[in-house]
Amino acid sequence: MSKKFIVETSARHVHVTKEALEILFGKGAVLTNKKDLSQPGQFACEERVTIVGPKGELKNVSILGPERPACQVEISATDARKLGVSSVIRESGDIAGTPGCKLIGPAGEVELTEGVIVAKRHIHMTPADAEEFAVKDKDIVWVRVNTPERSLIFGDVVVRVSPKFALAMHIDTDESNAANAFKNDGGEIVSIG
Repeated sequence: MSKKFIVETSARHVHVTKEALEILFGKGAVLTNKKDLSQPGQFACEERVTIVGPKGELKNVSILGPERPACQVEISATDARKLGVSSVIRESGDIAGTPGCKLIGPAGEVELTEGVIVAKRHIHMTPADAEEFAVKDKDIVWVRVNTPERSLIFGDVVVRVSPKFALAMHIDTDESNAANAFKNDGGEIVSIG
């Protein structure tokens, strides 16, 4: 296939519920949009928290909006080692049985019993994109990311299809560093299955 799509680095971040937001930032707190993201309706927030694990902490971590039905912390495998939690690779939203952590905000703390994941690399597609690429939701593909001097093929990339999405691949900071993908000319599917 020759059609390419953007490959974005998804840095560590936190998703929160309304209840957690009010504990962390005070009664009546709302998320403040700092910057719109590539996925429609998603945004980076002004609000930041500290993530605390058994062995360490990550300070000044961005919250992404809007609020969600469950709290979720997305980190890299390197971050997991620093925090002292298992590096559990999951799709966003699949948090059952994952490690927990503590979130600290300016007004309070929230203890999560689960929700810490290393996000499985994935491609967001609309149904029309999926048709054009001849894939369907939950297909696993291999993607070539071309970069100066460090091009790489990523296996085990899950396709996520929804009319609410915009075409983009997301990898974490460890993966982006491995391919020097901060400046790339896009990704292309080289194999399905």
